[in-house]
Amino acid sequence: MRLALHSLCLIFLLSSCKTPEARRPISSKSGSFINESIHRNKELAAKEESRILKIINSDTTNSYITSETGFWYFYTKKDTLSTSITPRFGDVVTFTYNVKDLSGNIIYTKQELNTVTYRIDKQELFLGLREGLKLMKQGEMITFLFPSYQAYGYYGDDHKIGTNIPLIAEVTLNTITKESTTEN
Repeated sequence: MRLALHSLCLIFLLSSCKTPEARRPISSKSGSFINESIHRNKELAAKEESRILKIINSDTTNSYITSETGFWYFYTKKDTLSTSITPRFGDVVTFTYNVKDLSGNIIYTKQELNTVTYRIDKQELFLGLREGLKLMKQGEMITFLFPSYQAYGYYGDDHKIGTNIPLIAEVTLNTITKESTTEN
């Protein structure tokens, strides 16, 4: 009996010392959702770009410039004489602006938005406007045309700007205060 008990324990120990095996997923994802999302976003960007280019091509009054980051703009008032510089990381700027849809309907007026004080790249501001301010000199006025991915994108602003809305922003840069280079 003792031999049978020892044999049974030995068999039990040997069978329980098996190395663990990796569990396989019940279902595998092919990444098709991500691929479909990428395809939808590319189509949306192309459609918005087409609308913006139609506006640009029909505007014979202004000379548009394409930014390196994917939006278009023209100067309403350009500083061609001054050697003043554009704002950089950490500089404080004050500006006023309004926001329109691509049809020219005002979404936010300058009065609603008031004068904004913004520290370059250290505070929240939608991507296109953040990059656009870096192109401006003090006193300049620029009209920007932003595709939705440069504006409020998929989420909108939770108030007046909905999902995937390209925008026009007319911006006046009032002041630039350079960030102090000395440490306190």
